[in-house]
Amino acid sequence: MNIPNTQISAYISKETKILVEQYVKARGIKKAFLIETALLHHLQALKELPIDIVIPPRIMVSRKSGDAIMELLKNPALPTEDMKAIFKDD
Repeated sequence: MNIPNTQISAYISKETKILVEQYVKARGIKKAFLIETALLHHLQALKELPIDIVIPPRIMVSRKSGDAIMELLKNPALPTEDMKAIFKDD
């Protein structure tokens, strides 16, 4: 049975496009094969693995949370005594 293919369209970052192009060139495969294989692999993993095991490649945060994270990165809190104990070199 010959099932016809269908085309999909998606916007990806320039960085991802570069990685895809480097990979297919190095392996001598077609982009369509890489993308379909990657999608099938990802969907199979989502189906078989517990949801808390799958780590997303990107984490989305709200503007408010993003601003709070940036503030903490610019002005980190001093380490607590417990933190110091964890990193203490015995």
